[in-house]
Amino acid sequence: MSLHDIFQAMYDSRLGTALAESLYVYPMVEGIHLLSLAFSFGLIVLVDLRLLGIALPSIPVGIVLRQLRPWMVGGFVATFVTGILLMFALGPKLLATFIFPLKLLVILLAALNAVWFEWKFGRDKDYLIGKTGPALQAKIAGVISLTSWSFVVVLGRLIPYFDGSF
Repeated sequence: MSLHDIFQAMYDSRLGTALAESLYVYPMVEGIHLLSLAFSFGLIVLVDLRLLGIALPSIPVGIVLRQLRPWMVGGFVATFVTGILLMFALGPKLLATFIFPLKLLVILLAALNAVWFEWKFGRDKDYLIGKTGPALQAKIAGVISLTSWSFVVVLGRLIPYFDGSF
C-alpha cells in the first residue's frame, strides 16, 4: 500500500468525508490548528530567545522551561491532533505538492532538535538553574528551533496555494 493509497483511504473514510463536507467542523478544526500552532510556536519562540540570551536573561533556563513546557506541549498536542484531522479532510491533495512532505521533514528536524536539546541539557542541573552560562550548543539548538518552526509555519500557510500543477 503506497502513501497515496493511505491518504486516499483516510480521505474516503467516514471521518474524512464528514470533515471535508462539513460547513462548520472543517473551518473549526483548521482554526484550532492555527490557534494552537500560534500558541505553541509563540512559547517556543520565547524559550528559544531565552536560550539565545535575548529574552528573560536574568531567569534561569530551567525555570522558563518548567513554567512553559506544559503549555507548549499542550499546544503542540492540539496542533498535532488537528493536523491529523486536516490530513483526513484533504487526503491525497496534500501529496500533490512538494510543500506538505517538506513541511513534515522540517517538523521531523524540529522534533529531533528538541529531543537532542532535552537529552543534552535536560539533565544538566547547573545549566538549568543558571550556575553555568549559556552554552554555544544550546544557542545553536535555539537557532535551529526558531528557524525550523518558522519554516513549518510558512510551509503550512503555502499548502493551499500549491496544488502540484506546476
